[in-house]
Amino acid sequence: MSEQRTTAAGGMETSYGFKDVGAGDKQTLVNDVFHRVAGRYDLMNDLMSGGLHRLWKDALVSWLNPPKRPGWKVLDVAGGTGDIAFRIIDASHGNAHATVLDINGSMLAVGRERAAKRGLEANTDFVEANAEELPFADETFDAYTIAFGIRNVPRIEVALSEAFRVLKPGGRFLCLEFSEVEMPLLDRVYEAWSFNAIPRIGQIVAGDGEPYAYLVESIRKFPNQANFASMIGRARFDRVTWRNYSGGIAALHSGSKL
Repeated sequence: MSEQRTTAAGGMETSYGFKDVGAGDKQTLVNDVFHRVAGRYDLMNDLMSGGLHRLWKDALVSWLNPPKRPGWKVLDVAGGTGDIAFRIIDASHGNAHATVLDINGSMLAVGRERAAKRGLEANTDFVEANAEELPFADETFDAYTIAFGIRNVPRIEVALSEAFRVLKPGGRFLCLEFSEVEMPLLDRVYEAWSFNAIPRIGQIVAGDGEPYAYLVESIRKFPNQANFASMIGRARFDRVTWRNYSGGIAALHSGSKL
């Protein structure tokens, strides 16, 4: 494991990329990043993954396998632009209802506009709130999904506890996140691409390289697959497992509330 990565014991609370910031400061700094990139969110993920994030997101929805019946509800956290939520609704043949929650209003504005264009307003709600303090009653949702967002939450263990709380018994937790590459040669190539190319491309394409530099660094700080699985288990989820994609560039973790 990279010495830069935090472990299951924590450490992301005051980590803004490779910088240590004061307690309570990280969320404001992260919010600013996403205000700056909201309009180019898909481009951001294309740069970070070489376009593979689209396939990984499809894999998340496939593993979730939402039922094709009315009344099934999913909470998609840190998913302001609706990318995951829309996929889930499509996979349910239009039966699922998705509540999209994000702390960033700029991201949610993009999602609302996209939902309207797709005619999915009846299937979606957009809620501006914090993953560490969900504004929902216990046992509200059948599934909780979060894609490329958990590493930006300061207190990950609190967010996991909240995920467990709002899920119904039998509910699923699925988290897609950039993770630790397990192939040495691929690891070196991906690191060179991430730290050298992505911020420069962000500067050229978006006119601002700093948010992309933070996002690359945050990936390198996030706990590896096994450590993150331990954190999910400590939040009382059962049947915790994960699947690696593209040699571990991304990992999809799953847990159940039994």
